Amino acid sequence: MRRKRSLWFTLATVLMDAAMIMVAFFAAYHLRSVVQYPPALNIAPFRSYAGMMLLQVLSLLVTFFFYRLYHQPHNVSRIDQLYNVTAAVCIGTLVATAGTAFVYKDLDYPRLMIIYFAFFAILFVMVGRLIVGAWRRSVRAKNPDRVLIVGAGDVGRMIAQRIRQSPSLGYEVVGFLDETPGRKSAAGLPVLGPHSALRQTIRNEGVDEVVIALPEAPHEQLLDLIYECERENVVIKVFPDVFQIMATELSLGDLNGLPMLTMRNVALRGWRLSLKRAMDVVGSAIGLIFLSPLFLLIALLIKLDSPGPVFYSQIRMGLDARPFPVLKFRSMRMGAEDETGPVWASREDPRRTRIGAFLRRTSLDELPQLINVLLGDMSLVGPRPERPVFVEQFRQVVPRYMDRHREKAGMTGWAQVNGLRGDTSIVERTKYDLYYVENWSLLLDIKILLRTLLSFLRDRNAY
Repeated sequence: MRRKRSLWFTLATVLMDAAMIMVAFFAAYHLRSVVQYPPALNIAPFRSYAGMMLLQVLSLLVTFFFYRLYHQPHNVSRIDQLYNVTAAVCIGTLVATAGTAFVYKDLDYPRLMIIYFAFFAILFVMVGRLIVGAWRRSVRAKNPDRVLIVGAGDVGRMIAQRIRQSPSLGYEVVGFLDETPGRKSAAGLPVLGPHSALRQTIRNEGVDEVVIALPEAPHEQLLDLIYECERENVVIKVFPDVFQIMATELSLGDLNGLPMLTMRNVALRGWRLSLKRAMDVVGSAIGLIFLSPLFLLIALLIKLDSPGPVFYSQIRMGLDARPFPVLKFRSMRMGAEDETGPVWASREDPRRTRIGAFLRRTSLDELPQLINVLLGDMSLVGPRPERPVFVEQFRQVVPRYMDRHREKAGMTGWAQVNGLRGDTSIVERTKYDLYYVENWSLLLDIKILLRTLLSFLRDRNAY
């Protein structure tokens, strides 16, 4: 049933892509016919371009296939999808244009029409995929894939929580398998038996996917579990020992026929560092200029709400664990830590002012850090900075925690856009920060910034 449904989703996506590509070609032709600057030479009637249109459709569909646009996972983001569609459309259009030069030698193909087509193809294909995606999510919500999690420890419970928080993924957790004696439930879900009951549980519960959440399990145990899953013909996902491999870009190669994983350090160096700094300067300067009226409004509200300064400066640890003063709009009463000392913020923190609660919930209290970015203390994107007292605590208990200080602290980061902010696991946050440090790219920064803007007013963990 699951494979049949997946086949229908793929077929619907292919047909929608083909239809949208034809609409894009039709729109490009008519736009070039209407816009006569620069003057087009010999634009023939549209029927003369029908063969050209079919060649464009075929070229783009084949390119989409090789770009694996018909093998997308459940949780691919719209930003990633837009990037992949844009790249595939550009390559496919170039291939088709080269093909038409050989096949249609006597038919003029205006260059502006090619540009119009590429633009419309990206736009319409994305619209079509959003429509198919909405239909797919609706079907999956009514008939979700049944997921069994092997391991009811911290990792297993975290995976179950993430699945519950994202119903649009189309997953339903049926329960756990775990070896802990006496454990009957975890994360509000039943423990259905020990690991040895894997095959029987898959059959009894109609499981479609198995997630193995045992990152510290011996290889022999993992191989046995994977073998049992393969015999039942279910999808297998394995949560890795993230501190071992997550923070390094991996590529699969071979050594005289022996498979090898190559780990490549892609941390910020040389021109990458200059490029990131240029984006920080431009982005922070534009932000400060356009947001200046909002700054004035927030400052006025803070002064009217409670006595004290508008801004609040706090020492945080940044690049190479060097301390620097981070700027924020004041969201707490004056002298809030005189009695408590440095404490972790909580969701219902009684020290907040009325306007401060709103600023924290919407993350508007962080906006003055654009000044820190412009001065070079911070970056727009990077691991969030912590106070020295907390850094000293975390470095004692979290493996590789100090490696996150190899790059500048950021206003937002990979951990934050994945829901890890506020009172969330420092261990999990560190994993995401290390992934960012070792896998930086301009595209990743842009993706994080866009996801930050989209979630700016609806982050449930912000306070």
